[in-house]
Amino acid sequence: MPEGRFVFVGNVIVDIVMQIDAIPEPGGDTLALGSLLTAGGGFNTMTAAVRDGAAVVFTGQYGTGPFGATVRSALAGSGFTIVQEGRDDVDSGYCVVLVDASTERTFVTVAGAEGTLTAPDLDRVSERDDDLVFVSGYAVAHPENAAAILAWLEGLPAGVRVVTDPSPLVGELPAAVRERLFGRTDILTLNAREAAIVDGGLELADAAASALGLIRPGGSVIVRDGARGALVARAGVPIATVPSMPVDAVDSTGAGDAHGGVLSAALLRGIPLLDAVERANVAAALAVTRVGPATAPTGEEIEAALTAFGA
Repeated sequence: MPEGRFVFVGNVIVDIVMQIDAIPEPGGDTLALGSLLTAGGGFNTMTAAVRDGAAVVFTGQYGTGPFGATVRSALAGSGFTIVQEGRDDVDSGYCVVLVDASTERTFVTVAGAEGTLTAPDLDRVSERDDDLVFVSGYAVAHPENAAAILAWLEGLPAGVRVVTDPSPLVGELPAAVRERLFGRTDILTLNAREAAIVDGGLELADAAASALGLIRPGGSVIVRDGARGALVARAGVPIATVPSMPVDAVDSTGAGDAHGGVLSAALLRGIPLLDAVERANVAAALAVTRVGPATAPTGEEIEAALTAFGA
């Protein structure tokens, strides 16, 4: 039997990435040190999964126009299975990504066709019991998407694993949306800032443990904490700390995407959770040493880094 697929429920948009010294004050101005226009958003997560050997199914919607052309071109060469034909009456959205000298990134997003996913669109997805479904919080931030996605998730067979990355927009999701999304989540993966939003500013270990009560019984919570690694909470066992690999970071854009894609690819191969998190930590560390959003390493690069890191 072939191993399951990485079924991505999220958005592919265009990223307009600018490197700057610092974000100017309101009314101020600055010159970019460099720039890049590329397919981004969920494209980064799916690319990370493909580079680590997963078969990827993209369920999202996309458009036609200047940005839609960039998205379509990237999807055509991606190796993903593309479920939707795309819309011809609206363009895809885009995100302005500002990366400052600290390597921190700031996003401003304009929505497009990716925010118009419907129940009939998701009816085109033929899920299998061995699939892993990955849900991005950016997708359910759009009301039309949320209605379709939540109903679809709740109709999945009980054995299908769902990984949710709620995104920095988690605090803006309606409480009912967040409750339904987390209620069908088996693995919740979020960064330290998002964990603080979800659990009201608790210490990270307490936040991870608290979040277990929000997801399906028997699930796991991963709190990513940058260079400090990740905390993994599971019912009935102590919280585990999985270290990261020390690197010289140049751009944090796409680090969480690399982590989510590689984590999922590892889980699909049957790698135990803590080992999968370690692999994902290494992938994210390698990603931040490169400029741009879709900077996830290949499986071979991860293996080499794991060997060196473990030595």
